[in-house]
Amino acid sequence: MSKNEKVTYKDAGVDIDAGNRFVQMIKPLVKAASRPEVLTDIGGFGGLFSLNTDKYKNPALVSSTDGVGTKLKLAFMLDKHDTVGIDLVAMCVNDIIVQGAEPLFFLDYLATGKLTPEKAADIVKGISDGCVESGCALIGGETAEMPGMYAVGEYDLAGFTVGVVDRDAIIDGSAITVGDKLIGIGSSGLHSNGFSLARKVLLEKMGLPLQKKVDELGCVLGEELIKPTKIYVKSILNLLRDFTIKGMAHITGGGLLENVPRVLPGHCRAIIDRNSWQVPAIFELIKEGGNIDDMELLRTFNCGIGMVLIVPKDDVDDILGRLTGLGEEAWLIGEIGQTDGDEQIEITS
Repeated sequence: MSKNEKVTYKDAGVDIDAGNRFVQMIKPLVKAASRPEVLTDIGGFGGLFSLNTDKYKNPALVSSTDGVGTKLKLAFMLDKHDTVGIDLVAMCVNDIIVQGAEPLFFLDYLATGKLTPEKAADIVKGISDGCVESGCALIGGETAEMPGMYAVGEYDLAGFTVGVVDRDAIIDGSAITVGDKLIGIGSSGLHSNGFSLARKVLLEKMGLPLQKKVDELGCVLGEELIKPTKIYVKSILNLLRDFTIKGMAHITGGGLLENVPRVLPGHCRAIIDRNSWQVPAIFELIKEGGNIDDMELLRTFNCGIGMVLIVPKDDVDDILGRLTGLGEEAWLIGEIGQTDGDEQIEITS
């Protein structure tokens, strides 16, 4: 290149026209994931949202941020990008619903080396779908094209949500007492945790192709692994209208062993019956293929339980019946006992 030759931003790897085309492509997706409180359209410097103070008398805002982790590697390998956005939303909104907060709005951050508008639109479609499923608005985001930062065809994805709950209705676990019961709500699979270990076992150690139909799973391996994270928001908001939920735990990284104790008062211990639910085949396949012991499995994966509710014992049957009516699989998986030391969780079998 000569000294006098003109250089454009596109020559450096950033295509502003492609970015503008992408914005036009996602406008219907953003519109689909809206709420009446949204005051701005996509394209502004910030998203405006009006808090409904008639509904919330003493509102407290609750926020959470997350990514999709190495599950994105599966999206790259399968060239399937329209579900990881659901994972992104789920990881955030499931975190704030455990405190009783209704998700209000969501923003995303998509970074890539070279923007492909069609692929990026698939990603945003998933985000929009997740927002619709959780009842929150997609009010904005950021797409960054950064040549040289990512491998060809790869990207990173992050986001955050803001929700609201009346201060008197915040669920913080402080009301949990000995004798309360634990209800587990089924997961849709691995969700968005443990994929580094899953890939190491299934793809490297066992050498299974993603396109292979695995008899134990009843489907192609890639289809099982890419299943989006279940969003529990609407089911839990339904329960909160009629039942007391003293505590909730979203079972993400750390599994049951580390997430359930996060919501327990110091004097309480969760006693979980390992045989009270059927662990899905994908977790058994990983366990056997990697010769992984039970405790390692339980602190890495959700093992079929994506959300744990801690409820009064007299409400268990009614709550299980309601969850079944809402299309959820749910089980009584344990109870709250008195702790006799530092351990706040016990797994029995």
